[in-house]
Amino acid sequence: MQIHSTTFAQRLAILQQDLVKSSLTEIKHGVERETLRVKPDGDLAQTPHNSLFGSALTHDFITTDFSESLLEFITPPETSADVTLSQLQDLHKYVLSHMGDEKLWPMSMPCFIRSDDDIPLAQYGTSNIGKMKTLYRQGLKNRYGSMMQAISGVHFNFSLPDSFWQLWISQTSHDDVNKDSISASYFALIRNYRRFCWLIPYLYGASPALCGSFIKGKTTTLPFKKHGKGTYYLPYATSLRMSDLGYTNSAQSGLNICYNEVDTYIQSLRKAINKPSLAYQKYAQRKDGQLQQLNANVLQIENELYSPIRPKQPTKRLEKPSDALDARGVNYVEVRALDVNPFSAIGIERNQFYFLDVFLVYCAINPSEFMQAEQYQETETNLKAVVNAGRDPELLLSRQGQPISLPQWADNLFTEMNEVAKVLDSANNCSDYTQALAVEWQKIINPALTPSARILATLLNNQQDNGQLGITLADTYKQQLLAGKYQQLSEAELDSHAQLSLTKQQEIEAEDVQSFDEFLADYFGLADVALAVN
Repeated sequence: MQIHSTTFAQRLAILQQDLVKSSLTEIKHGVERETLRVKPDGDLAQTPHNSLFGSALTHDFITTDFSESLLEFITPPETSADVTLSQLQDLHKYVLSHMGDEKLWPMSMPCFIRSDDDIPLAQYGTSNIGKMKTLYRQGLKNRYGSMMQAISGVHFNFSLPDSFWQLWISQTSHDDVNKDSISASYFALIRNYRRFCWLIPYLYGASPALCGSFIKGKTTTLPFKKHGKGTYYLPYATSLRMSDLGYTNSAQSGLNICYNEVDTYIQSLRKAINKPSLAYQKYAQRKDGQLQQLNANVLQIENELYSPIRPKQPTKRLEKPSDALDARGVNYVEVRALDVNPFSAIGIERNQFYFLDVFLVYCAINPSEFMQAEQYQETETNLKAVVNAGRDPELLLSRQGQPISLPQWADNLFTEMNEVAKVLDSANNCSDYTQALAVEWQKIINPALTPSARILATLLNNQQDNGQLGITLADTYKQQLLAGKYQQLSEAELDSHAQLSLTKQQEIEAEDVQSFDEFLADYFGLADVALAVN
């Protein structure tokens, strides 16, 4: 099902209707912020995930990603940006209060790490699902190396309310409003997001430099310059995290994941999960009696697919993400192109919420034709160009096959987005959205205001290494967060969450009756056995 193509002006007029506009007050967002635990000297912490934080397997708000040292803070869906920011601040304060002299790394690219083997895999206990999560990470280590997995990001979860979709779909596509038409509308948003995604690393990329330990022993054609004792940078880079060095998988380039419809997306994703990889066959045998990956396919599980945005549906227990999408459609989108904001103690700041709301509503209402392979490739090429050289005044992007400068294209986008911002301001009786756009527009006019340029200027002007800056910021933010007060989640509440999560883990472990090998055989051998592995 393809949303009917009307003009942006016609769609904007629908958005401006009182009932449609008022529904926008129920937009919800949540944040997932990743951060490494580091020692006082900036080296990666080798201590296990602290039980005082709770169970990484079952805690709703505090978990780990790839490594024991890589924390992830998760906030629930909220309509208020200030509530979410306060929740994030509370989670950071709570963890820091139980970390001794350790600190939280304030950047996307990792601290100094000697080797892959110094990055401990995340552990989730003795249950089969816990073992599976760790084995999945062992597979990632073997396939891509642990350094890539030690990169941190911020994921921004965004949903439009059912009341909006009821009104919007009935006037734009004239389809029945159900999970299929809502999913089709979210996929229209996703296609537009991919068309304009280059704007996100330009505005929020904050990783133009990295520690030399990250590229030690790696072959790269990127024209790095060296600074200080061991900092490497690209003069016009915005987000090395999003580059070929960072969180990408070249083996996935031929998968042809389809973003035109939810059904074709699920089909192409499932095909990738079942596609054997000759490259990964070498990890198919046990090593010292231990499995080395979940399977030898291009994707071990669907979460291995690297994408700057994902359609999401909350999973039930024992349910795969693709099965959840198939059964109940798209519930929200997960924006995955944000670097950790090093100028914020919690990795993201208020203005980003308002801009992203405008940007994503714009992507939702702008006409969005289906993408052919060459159009998808154009989006990939533009994204790569901006992450490597987004501040280069000579940079040209490609829009529908025609060259265009980044500022010129951004001017077109901001002109239309400003109309969306006015609607959001009116709905919420504020000026936050147009003000957010005005702040970001200054970065288009003056690239020196972008986070990537500010970071690089700080390093070069102060004769400072990337690691030194990270330690300084980590110290400052730790003091700042510990001095603050709990606002949304009290210490007692978080103590209770931690204890409850530990109890849940014990219950899951007590329920297991299968051996781990039997569990995996069932998981990959039976269509009706499924499990969500994050």
